[in-house]
Amino acid sequence: MIKVERALISVSDKTGLIEFARALNERNVEILSTGGTARLLRGAQIPVKEVSDYTGFPEILDGRVKTLHPSIHGGLLAVRDKPEHMAQLRQHNIGTIDLVVVNLYPFEKTTQKKNVSMEEAIENIDIGGPSMIRSAAKNFKSVAVVCNPKRYKEILGELEINSGLLPDSVLRNLAVEAFQHTSRYDSVIFDFLNNRLKSGDFFGLPKELTLRYTKVQDLRYGENPHQNGAFYREYPQERGLAKIKQLHGKELSFNNILDLNAAVDVIKDFIDPAVVIIKHNNPTGVAEDATLAKAYKQAHSCDPISAFGGIIGLNTKVDEDTAQLIMKSGFMECVIAPGYDRKALQILKTKKNLRLVQISLKDLGKTDYDIKQVDGGLLLQDKDKAVVTFDDLKIVSKKKPTKSQLESLLFGWKVVRHIQSNAIILVKGKRTVGMGGGQTSRVESVALAIKKAGKDAQGALLVSDAFIPKTDNIVLAAKAGIKAIIQTGGSIADKDVIVAADKARIPMVMTGVRHFRH
Repeated sequence: MIKVERALISVSDKTGLIEFARALNERNVEILSTGGTARLLRGAQIPVKEVSDYTGFPEILDGRVKTLHPSIHGGLLAVRDKPEHMAQLRQHNIGTIDLVVVNLYPFEKTTQKKNVSMEEAIENIDIGGPSMIRSAAKNFKSVAVVCNPKRYKEILGELEINSGLLPDSVLRNLAVEAFQHTSRYDSVIFDFLNNRLKSGDFFGLPKELTLRYTKVQDLRYGENPHQNGAFYREYPQERGLAKIKQLHGKELSFNNILDLNAAVDVIKDFIDPAVVIIKHNNPTGVAEDATLAKAYKQAHSCDPISAFGGIIGLNTKVDEDTAQLIMKSGFMECVIAPGYDRKALQILKTKKNLRLVQISLKDLGKTDYDIKQVDGGLLLQDKDKAVVTFDDLKIVSKKKPTKSQLESLLFGWKVVRHIQSNAIILVKGKRTVGMGGGQTSRVESVALAIKKAGKDAQGALLVSDAFIPKTDNIVLAAKAGIKAIIQTGGSIADKDVIVAADKARIPMVMTGVRHFRH
């Protein structure tokens, strides 16, 4: 245990500081401080000694050098039960420091500002703060280090219970938290500078990767009951699924969160009212229309059997008409949308177990990378954000698609990137009527999409996430009554496939872009 007689306080986040410092002063703890922290405490009538007065050396270089002094770090690093250490402190007239209360310049917050300059970011790299934290944490048997304002109440409680002493268990926990704090801080700085100054090695992907996540909640289990599961958010940011607000229903599960993410990943791409229904991380139906109710009806009708127990994603506020349709859809796990009007919320809450989730779509799609873990490592790639417009399309068939067909094909192209490869979808207007994904051959995906569409296959348009490798796909499509095709192109069989399309009088366009999803 240590007795707290002298504390050094220098913080950027001043939450709860005055109350904490006042309580220390009432325990006759001498307080050293710097700059703005000292002014705040003095303004609150709390006695404080400036670090520059304590060290006998002024702050220099616009405050860049304040606490980097032997009187500070000697008082932090001296091992109290080593006579030679204590003799050296006496020789140089250095006092011991028992408590360090430091949190760091707001580098994370600063660099999240739009168009932040390199100069502003650099000035928010704390040097003295991490140095004091590390010195104190290294000597945790003799010094308490507090870098989290949420700890103030706990520290005061321990001092009260133990007559001004802090027990070893508290000192150890504070030291671990301190090194975690500086580790994260340095990682944020590294990531920012790496992105701003990187040389472009590995095609622009970072040469080194540091992942930082903070646990949001433990989950009942993972994908299956025998697996543990938890939900983490990116550190220090909080956006996307980490900012969802659950309004009703049972606790979200591991699989719910995966499917909710898949749902918002689809609907964020649409401007007009749009709906997607997700099942096992795959869309069962997607539609865009003038009203949300129409879009929902069409998305659900694409495959109502597979939609059972699915996740409903909507890109606009849920209204009464849409809520009524959802109530008629049988069992559904979750609804996620930017909002719900009062009547819609009232209607949907009558389903006891239906999870109602609200999310802002404004900060979605900002993740730069897609990460997949493999045994012993991970794979990193840029997110698939490729956009195809009318100008990018190459018409390769003799018969030309109509303008409305091109609009419908581009709608389908926007959707197909979200289907597991090999992916084939059938669309009419701006709605899906048949899905065929996750098959090991493309022709099987074509057959599945046609089967799912049933009578709706007649007159539908076919969308392929990659090139069509053989003419059997075209033969099958023609037999089902497909009226136009969009695909990547680039196969060695392109000429034969185009001839087959011409023979069937089916317009075909190529994008030159592939959307595999594994």
